[in-house]
Amino acid sequence: MKAHLLLLSLTLLILPQADAKRPNIVFFFTDDQTSSSLGCYGHPLAKTPNIDGLAARGTRFANAFVSQSICWVSRTTILSGLTGRTFGVYGNHDVAKPEAVEKLYVDYLRDAGYRTGFAGKWHAKMPKGWKAEDHFDFFEKIGRNPFYKKQEDGSLRHETELIVDRGIEFLKNQPKDQPFAMNMWFNACHAEDSDRRPGIGHFPWPFAVDGMYEKEVMAPPRLNDPKIFADQPLFLKNTINRERFFWRWNSDHKYQINMRAYLRMVSGIDRAIGRFMKALEEQGLAENTIIVYTADNGFHMGNRGFAGKWSHYEESLRVPMVVYDPRVSPKARGQVRDESVLNLDLPSTFLKWADVEIPERYQGLSFDGLVAGKSTGAWREHTFHEHFAVRQRIPAFEGLRGKRYKYVRYVDEGNYEFLHDLKNDPDELNNLAKETKHQKILTKMRLATDLRVKQLGGALAPQKTLLGVSTTPYPEAAASVANRAGSDGFSNLIHAGNRIRSWSGDPAIWSQKNGVLTARTDGKQTMNQFLTWKVATVRNFDLRVKIKVSQGANSGIQYRSVHRPEFGIDVVAGYQCDVVADKPQFNGMLYEEKGRKILCQAGEKVRIDPKGNRWLVEELEPKDFPSGEWHEYRILVEGNRHRHWVNGHPTADLIDFHEEGRALDGVLALQAHKGPPMTLEFKDMRIRHLPDDLPLLTLADSPIPSQAFQARPSGKLPKNWKPQRYGDLE
Repeated sequence: MKAHLLLLSLTLLILPQADAKRPNIVFFFTDDQTSSSLGCYGHPLAKTPNIDGLAARGTRFANAFVSQSICWVSRTTILSGLTGRTFGVYGNHDVAKPEAVEKLYVDYLRDAGYRTGFAGKWHAKMPKGWKAEDHFDFFEKIGRNPFYKKQEDGSLRHETELIVDRGIEFLKNQPKDQPFAMNMWFNACHAEDSDRRPGIGHFPWPFAVDGMYEKEVMAPPRLNDPKIFADQPLFLKNTINRERFFWRWNSDHKYQINMRAYLRMVSGIDRAIGRFMKALEEQGLAENTIIVYTADNGFHMGNRGFAGKWSHYEESLRVPMVVYDPRVSPKARGQVRDESVLNLDLPSTFLKWADVEIPERYQGLSFDGLVAGKSTGAWREHTFHEHFAVRQRIPAFEGLRGKRYKYVRYVDEGNYEFLHDLKNDPDELNNLAKETKHQKILTKMRLATDLRVKQLGGALAPQKTLLGVSTTPYPEAAASVANRAGSDGFSNLIHAGNRIRSWSGDPAIWSQKNGVLTARTDGKQTMNQFLTWKVATVRNFDLRVKIKVSQGANSGIQYRSVHRPEFGIDVVAGYQCDVVADKPQFNGMLYEEKGRKILCQAGEKVRIDPKGNRWLVEELEPKDFPSGEWHEYRILVEGNRHRHWVNGHPTADLIDFHEEGRALDGVLALQAHKGPPMTLEFKDMRIRHLPDDLPLLTLADSPIPSQAFQARPSGKLPKNWKPQRYGDLE
């Protein structure tokens, strides 16, 4: 008996790995996230307690990168274990070859007994006939467009929450004593590209984080000196990175709103991760579950005058990488590793954790030892980076990043070379490629890149078309980058046909037929309804539109407005040209929705002084424009001067000197006012964007006349109210 027990003990000692419980693996994957947007990576305002907690108990990689900074290539790299150069079809490089994706890392896990799941953004370009659901035990693709999904009860739920909902359901259905690998791939923090309204339009966030960061002032981009952009070669200055800069970052107004919205998306992810971790604990799975958090690519966030990713710079290639393994020793908890790791390393690492043999074709390394706190010994000297997707719009490049130097060449631009000294110039502001004293290291890095390219599959196929120009580097009007004008300088905002395009609003109210945009209300609305233009914000412009309204109707054209998501996704506040039937004193006036109210009644010329007081300079007789007929409204905004006309008759002329109250940029929208049932029709809506830098009028060059009287306040007049004369204040 004793001999039998001894033999059993020896067997257990010899075969610990065979009997050891294999860990579960949870993979959180975000989109377009810069590492600097997390608290654990140093952002002073970001509220990410759950991700920070994982870093505090696990490993944070200070130098994590992607081999190619674009969504689908990065994703396929992780799934296949191969760089884009290797997995791609020659001549169509960002589409995977059948043999490269015949078996994904999750297939190897399944073969080893793992239950595998996926929920979220897929966006990998696979061969014809290839089906992702064949490679997972549970698979649900959840995309954006829109981020807010309507539920059975009519409510809206953000895709971030839905993805984690599916992850929690996966846990609840998990068989006992079977390991699992669950992938939750978020669409956030990707912008809603077709919706360029700042804030909840462009960077929609989960409702659970409404109001976060509202009072916070966002620090400007660290690398926002205009000289940094001016020093770029032309093929980077007029590319998609610059185009999208004008969508979201080109003014402080947009930057502040969008940065707050972006951080809300990050905090929304963090909150959802917290829900999942709680579910892990409730299911008794937390102690044996490894959690990985990273992103598909970095993000410029306005640095260098760029938006998006798609470049060789650190902001584009660098991503967060946080790994929590509850099994590691206490000394490995809370560590920060400086080794360079890649998205390419993830599949090898996943298989290593699962004790599955890593395929010889895999090109990454396993960093399981780094997470365990072991010394690296020999680690990679260089990481390979490339970009070849959308070559007609994004410059293709290839190169190596070492501890000291980064070398990159743009292959379709005559092999234009960059050489950066990361030690002495970590911001990559100086290109050393043309300096004589750096030719030796340049040659060395060039030859090393040649060798790596050969090892990974050889040179890219020659580009058949020239790189297109996405934008001029310095457009006169930022809005014109997204909203191109016709030969007359105007662009149409209401497209022909029966489908509302480029606008967002309640389809129960807004519709379109034969190029006429219509709002119909039934009198049951408890608040004003809006249809907002998604293409661009407006600054200085000349707008013309024909409008017909029913008797007693109340509408308006909102401009330079802001979202008010606390009231609804499409609710806005700001300047408004009123459209009011049968009330000449209000029709065509200038009103400020949810703000300073009436600024300039119909027929008035008004100046608002620096303290916000309104002064009536001149009056014209208001003119009646009958309901049930088409009338042309015109709005001309130049700097801080606003003018309105109806059928050529002037209805409002305002100069706004009130810096605290005025807006110089914002969204464009149409309003359907609450009240009785009404019908509003709009057609032939055209806009001409004027230069952004039109001068602002000052009191010195446009003084308020001494004979000007105080304008009548909105609402019920105070008892014994009498207008003051401006000259009496002097």
